[in-house]
Amino acid sequence: MDSSRRDFLRLAASTLGLSFAVPGLDLRAAEARGAERAKSFLTIWLGGGQSQLESWDPHPGTRIGGEVSSIKTTIPGLEIADLYPQSAEQLHHLSVIRSMVSKEGDHERASYILHTGYRPEPTLVHPSIGSIAIHEQPNAAVEIPQFVSLGDANFPPRGGFLGDRFDAYRIINPGETGQNIKALVDQDRQGRRLKSLGVVSQSFMQGRRAKVEQTLHQHTIDAALRMMTSEQLNAFSIEQEPKQLRAAYGDNAFGRGCLVARRLIEVGLRSLEVSLQGFDTHAKNHEGQAARARTLDPALATLLKDLVDRDLLQSTIVLVTGEFGRTPNINPLGGRDHWPNGFSCLLGGGGLSSGLVIGETDPEGEAKQPKDPIEVADLYATILHRLGVDYAKEVITPIGRPMKFCAGQPIERFL
Repeated sequence: MDSSRRDFLRLAASTLGLSFAVPGLDLRAAEARGAERAKSFLTIWLGGGQSQLESWDPHPGTRIGGEVSSIKTTIPGLEIADLYPQSAEQLHHLSVIRSMVSKEGDHERASYILHTGYRPEPTLVHPSIGSIAIHEQPNAAVEIPQFVSLGDANFPPRGGFLGDRFDAYRIINPGETGQNIKALVDQDRQGRRLKSLGVVSQSFMQGRRAKVEQTLHQHTIDAALRMMTSEQLNAFSIEQEPKQLRAAYGDNAFGRGCLVARRLIEVGLRSLEVSLQGFDTHAKNHEGQAARARTLDPALATLLKDLVDRDLLQSTIVLVTGEFGRTPNINPLGGRDHWPNGFSCLLGGGGLSSGLVIGETDPEGEAKQPKDPIEVADLYATILHRLGVDYAKEVITPIGRPMKFCAGQPIERFL
């Protein structure tokens, strides 16, 4: 948001006697992060593999189209499945890629490549893109974990060869601050316990410092204590949010997760993931995808609007994806199976081009490869580049192997 628009909103609010706490005019968090604020990366993870044909790339009335109809969106000429009416009204903030391709059709292996940009290897664990972001651009002002995974993800993001300290901190039930955050004893007793622990730790470290440091023992203690006393923990709670806004996100774990993600972005977190499971519809595909859409649609639409209203979308890259899509053909159980060829994702924010529609799939389902295919590595090179990270940087892994953060090249159309 440029200064003239910000000044106009402030003047309008003042004229009308409104507070900036009113949803849609709360610019305080964006202003606190500064005009040159670093970017955050938010992934909306659709576990199990969302069907592109029942979401962002429908082909109604065709052999493979299934039971959906299509509706217009705020991107001129683009139609999506009628299961996403609220998202259709906010889609101009993002771009649609309809031609993602991957070489993995197994859930775990496909989740790995969609988190890291690399296929799994037996001797190396690659870091997720979110882990790379906090490794390269840590925010010293953040006193809570800088990478947070919200929801019950089957394969949460990992730090890989960068180290376990760059794993995502998991909150299974968003809206709660997590377990064991508050000390169970008074401050004096807590201090005595920590002093005694320090004596034991220092004694144990004698003669084995390198090995002890590899365990992250002291790092974990220090980080936990810093978090336990931080006011930033309030970002995990949504009780302060207006009831109307909470209802708009949805009274469910995913909706609460999206709202918490927005609050964490305001605090300054670099990397976040909100997970919604249940897209693996090998049977009764339409019913299953429609059920997930009823949760995803309002939460995603409200999140985008909320980020825009708070002037946070320009500093937040949003990626909506799962591990793959679903087959064009419908199986005898009325389901769609795994399909890593020509699936869809949404991408935008953070200064990336919006309103683009990239790629095209065969409405008859005969061509396995889509037009204008986009590799996962190129998608992540684009994201890392826009985050300000050297995507081609080569680091030496713990086993002495040189490895680039990303093997792809940025997609120029987004930049």
